[in-house]
Amino acid sequence: MADMRYRRLGDSGLVVSVVGIGCNNFGRKVDADGTRAVVDAALDHGINFFDTSDTYGSPHGSSEEYLGAALKGRRDDVVVATKFGNDMDGLNGKDWGARGARRYILRAVEASLRRLGTDHVDLYQMHNPDPETPIAETLSTLDDLVRAGKVRYVGNSNFAGWQIADADWTAHSGQLSLFVSAQNLYSLVSRDAEQEIVPACQRFGLGLLPYFPLASGLLTGKYRRDEKPATGRLSESSYAQRLATAPWDTVEALEAFAAARGRSLLDVAIGGLAAKPAVASVIAGATSPEQVAANVAAAQWVPTPEDLAELNAIR
Repeated sequence: MADMRYRRLGDSGLVVSVVGIGCNNFGRKVDADGTRAVVDAALDHGINFFDTSDTYGSPHGSSEEYLGAALKGRRDDVVVATKFGNDMDGLNGKDWGARGARRYILRAVEASLRRLGTDHVDLYQMHNPDPETPIAETLSTLDDLVRAGKVRYVGNSNFAGWQIADADWTAHSGQLSLFVSAQNLYSLVSRDAEQEIVPACQRFGLGLLPYFPLASGLLTGKYRRDEKPATGRLSESSYAQRLATAPWDTVEALEAFAAARGRSLLDVAIGGLAAKPAVASVIAGATSPEQVAANVAAAQWVPTPEDLAELNAIR
């Protein structure tokens, strides 16, 4: 079994495994038994970080329910992160789109706690900005939850760089709990986060949690230019256009980079991203114990400064 590495999440005291489990497939592609198998494998490999959301699964909330059931009796050994702020289709009552408001957050957190079968969330993240609700109201409510012990730390997701800065200033000004993490789209083929998000995380002490680090499977090595995939996420008809417009030149350059070092594309996708500034944990989704093992093994590759310089030049 590969040795797991651990890191502080930003400037906080929260420690997470360098590889985490993205739970967006739980309750959708993975049933309750499959969820338990993935969770068991993750724990066996030293993973302590599980990231879900109240909107994950079909119906909404089933990812939290499956994760909570799989962690029963082992809750204190892991870091559970969930999110609020996306449309729950009325499951939290009428919200009129004000999902950063005090009224809504207090409902959402109680519902998530029930589904997870726990009395606290380690990391509670705002899934998307609410442009109509002042960030001060959102942060004040989250601070109340931290003080009440229902939430340990708070984070954001899909914020722009200026919104991260604004939230930090607001929290400092009001002596409120600071965001300790940012979760944004980031992979070796989707690097827009390097323009504003990474510098903002470095400046304000947030740990970056990249989502879709494998570009929906594009960086796993199982897809090829002009080949119709037989299996995998990108074999679905809804993803056909994504394959057709994929940045194949970049993918193939990364494959050549990996081959020159005797590594797989997966090694480079996970190990290379984990070595990027501000990145705390690479939260890759997994639908089987075998995928968990492969992701953990991939994170064992630690690029040299020369490797990183060459990797950064691949666009």
